[in-house]
Amino acid sequence: MVYFIYHSDYQLDWPNHVFRGEKFALIYEQLIGEGIINEINLLAPEPATQDQVQLVHRSAYLERLKFIARHNPELGRRECEVPVSESVLKAFYLAVGGTILACQKALETHSAAINLQGGFHHAFPAHGEGFCLLNDLAIAVRVLQKQALIQRAMIIDCDLHQGNGTAFIFKGDPSVFTFSIHQENTYPKKEKSRLDIGLDDGTGDDDYLNLLHMHIPEIIGKHRPELIICQSGVDPFEDDQLGNLRLTKWGLAERDRYIFQTVRQAGIPLAVTLGGGYPTRMQDMIDLHCQTARILKEFFAPA
Repeated sequence: MVYFIYHSDYQLDWPNHVFRGEKFALIYEQLIGEGIINEINLLAPEPATQDQVQLVHRSAYLERLKFIARHNPELGRRECEVPVSESVLKAFYLAVGGTILACQKALETHSAAINLQGGFHHAFPAHGEGFCLLNDLAIAVRVLQKQALIQRAMIIDCDLHQGNGTAFIFKGDPSVFTFSIHQENTYPKKEKSRLDIGLDDGTGDDDYLNLLHMHIPEIIGKHRPELIICQSGVDPFEDDQLGNLRLTKWGLAERDRYIFQTVRQAGIPLAVTLGGGYPTRMQDMIDLHCQTARILKEFFAPA
């Protein structure tokens, strides 16, 4: 069984922004229409609690976000380049709750789950950036560790942009292996993951996939995580507006297939988040994210 985590309040009220905040409903609707999601495998998250979020983020920062949301959403652009309204802040707390739930269900079933939101890897303990307010990946790991459900985790970050916030949060923590494969010559200012693969501009399918084959089995074998979280951003796509990698739809599908198959063969529970994606055509973004969901179900819940 693969569980799909979704909430109707996942939408982000960012009109005319390169991050299309309405994409989550469109992805959900397409997966429903294809029969990938049904009433049996669909779960709705609760918002993360303040105690859970404070396992990673400082209370002063969280209070500032609440103040901005209530009094002046436009101030959010200084924090993370997007307006922060009360509905946006609610969506982020739900996204964190969704990633926590995806991890819990993956562990419970010793299978996989996907949060149709999340992957906000640029958020630091005391500030947000890069459209990210709360680091759902890091919070989920800390919640599971506190609940004594896991000791060791791995985050495989395939977004075009390095997961700098996640790398910073887990710096020096041997219990969490952070891996990021990203375009080197672009945003953000880099932090040090346990393993960073910085790609040259114009890197395409073959070189990208060869690097995954070279490193993914090795790091899984050496770290032996009890849970893997994969940030499956689709912004390495060749038509992405914010990047300069050259992966095709086929290449991104092969990326997901290889990672999901390798994790499945290793017998490790897997949670997936959507991450970034900014192609020129909205339908390309929906297709790419849905492709990830289909491939996950293919390997963890075969017909």
